[in-house]
Amino acid sequence: MSADPLHTAGTPPRSTTSQPPGGPGANAIEVRRSARRRRTVSAYREGDRTIVLIPARMSKAEEQRWVTVMLDKLAAQESKRVFGDAELGERAERLSAQFFAGRARPASVRWVTNQNTRWGSCTPAEGSIRLSHRLQGMPDYVVDYVLCHELAHLLVPGHGPDFWRLLEAYPRTERARGYLEGVVAAGRLPHVPGALGERED
Repeated sequence: MSADPLHTAGTPPRSTTSQPPGGPGANAIEVRRSARRRRTVSAYREGDRTIVLIPARMSKAEEQRWVTVMLDKLAAQESKRVFGDAELGERAERLSAQFFAGRARPASVRWVTNQNTRWGSCTPAEGSIRLSHRLQGMPDYVVDYVLCHELAHLLVPGHGPDFWRLLEAYPRTERARGYLEGVVAAGRLPHVPGALGERED
């Protein structure tokens, strides 16, 4: 990340306030930069404002990405929606019909607690899909993306060009991938290549 020439150690954090989508009635977003903050990003509600705390050296592009990630995380925490296995299976069936013409037909879809380095996995031979419990409470579009990723593996093994072309049918793929990358970075979790939806034979 490039250094911010307007903020150096010993000077107060720089704050910016912006109006989020939704018009004047929506909560304002205040970004506070801190020279003492090195890698972590956090956010909280303060009255009718949302405060996002970031390292001073972050670029504006990184700031915008993190604001989106943190707003999504706050919304997920506040809604505290957790899908059961039955609802997860129903969502997978609906997504298959919507984006894969119903061709991806899993035999089982369930949450698991033993996947800490991947968000989901698929065993095509068994038709089984498993999602990490760490996704519970995340925005719906992120859970749907992981489900679509695993459903695509029922049709195309591996992560070749055909697989990614198939997954392009889901319109929020890039946003969901950015969200999950932000979660990994925020938690300083190890990045495991292919961690999302590696095929198990």
